[in-house]
Amino acid sequence: MVISWTSYKYVGINRYRKIPVLARSWGEYNSWKDITATPAIFDGILYFPSWNGHIYAVKAEDGSLVWDKNLAELTGLEATGFVVGVNYTVSRATPTIAGDLLIVGIYGPAMVIAVKRSSGKLVWSTRIDSHSSSVVTISGTVLSGGFYVGTSSLEELVGSVEQCCTFRGSMVKLNVRTGAILWQTFVLPDNFNKFGEYAGAAIWGSSPSIDIKRNMIYIGTGNLYSAPERVRKCQENENNQTVPAHPDQCVEPENHENSILALDMDNGSIKWYKQLGGYDVWFFVCNNLSANPGCPPGPNPDADFGEAPMLLTIVVNGTKRDTVAAVQKSGVAWALDRDNGNIIWSSVAGPGGFGGGGIWGAATDERRVYTNIANNLQINFTLVPSKQTTTAGAWVTLDAYTGKVLWSIANPKNATSSGPVTVANNVLFAGSDDPKGAIYAMDVRTGEILWTYDTGATVHGGMSVSDGCIYVGNGYTVNIGAFAPGNTPGTSLFAFCIS
Repeated sequence: MVISWTSYKYVGINRYRKIPVLARSWGEYNSWKDITATPAIFDGILYFPSWNGHIYAVKAEDGSLVWDKNLAELTGLEATGFVVGVNYTVSRATPTIAGDLLIVGIYGPAMVIAVKRSSGKLVWSTRIDSHSSSVVTISGTVLSGGFYVGTSSLEELVGSVEQCCTFRGSMVKLNVRTGAILWQTFVLPDNFNKFGEYAGAAIWGSSPSIDIKRNMIYIGTGNLYSAPERVRKCQENENNQTVPAHPDQCVEPENHENSILALDMDNGSIKWYKQLGGYDVWFFVCNNLSANPGCPPGPNPDADFGEAPMLLTIVVNGTKRDTVAAVQKSGVAWALDRDNGNIIWSSVAGPGGFGGGGIWGAATDERRVYTNIANNLQINFTLVPSKQTTTAGAWVTLDAYTGKVLWSIANPKNATSSGPVTVANNVLFAGSDDPKGAIYAMDVRTGEILWTYDTGATVHGGMSVSDGCIYVGNGYTVNIGAFAPGNTPGTSLFAFCIS
């Protein structure tokens, strides 16, 4: 996430102040359940969902409630039964501002709704995928009357070795005013709802980025859940080897797993794609291959692109290059040519894993790329430039022009670092998965921690920044968070402002 504070006229948080003085503003807004979505803010109002099944509009200046809507009552939907710890309709994505509308993705079934931003009154609702386990995980992007959003699924978490899977990821364009589907592009060949064919490639963390000049949107996809027998045999014949930055003969041309794609904004046609990471068939019951002899051949690193691609203009050998950059759950950061997908640079930011690697959101100020490294597998790696080692999560900064790692620091709580990062006015903000939910402000040049605060519960979401204040929710013990033993339940959205 990139936020500009150019309109902030008085003393702000910046790298030149040794210790930014951030204090609890109106304290917190209590929803009595975990909040992991980064709040949206517009015209002085914060919009955010909670895992209690509600969506809220709250005044940024004092935390007073503008409106509160129960999503089950609003939509008439019943719980799908796929979300651990939740038996009601929920949203987990940051709502998207679209003029007088607020557009919200539903986390099962895959539905998008629009409500009046002033009142929360339902305007339209559209089901964008018919699969029973389909969900909308990410925020969409609005431009020129179109709303672009991807589809995801919880099928990889519930499928068995014998019956996994049939969901296929897709990107959808909706009419902002009516919700009508204008086009839908699937990123895998049709499996005709049969097991043992292509399935997966969810678009779950990749909010689409738009290049108006090229009339293209850029997205990232996830791993396969299932592959045809011919592909599995190919991988066995390759001795279960794959090289991330090189073509993999076991990845067929229409298989867009673990890929960055450029799509035409008008019709959704794929202009180019770059598959990065090779063969990768992963689903939950096969995360320990030795325990399930019927599982597909490895390696299956679960190396999704779980964040929005970032559009940058850099200089390479004296020439300006328009690039699209993203960090993968493998821990590898990539910068590709926006016109054709050619690799301009790649760099290992840190260790990967099924929980990341880079996940949920990197950030950039066009000079540097900032990312979390969740490191859920607790792999030992060396920090830069200190040369200290850690098995904790970390935050890493790379040169946007070259991919060189400039600095990396470990999470001081010795916990994973799964939440997205935010950069604003030369300060990097990030949260920790530790039980007390630490949040940090860091100097973008060095990683020096300028300010920290314990929110009282795991921080899995990102921070919004506006007018000298930051806003963040806490808690994550539902859904996949239920499987993380160190996670703790939260209740609140917090506000911190410069005192």
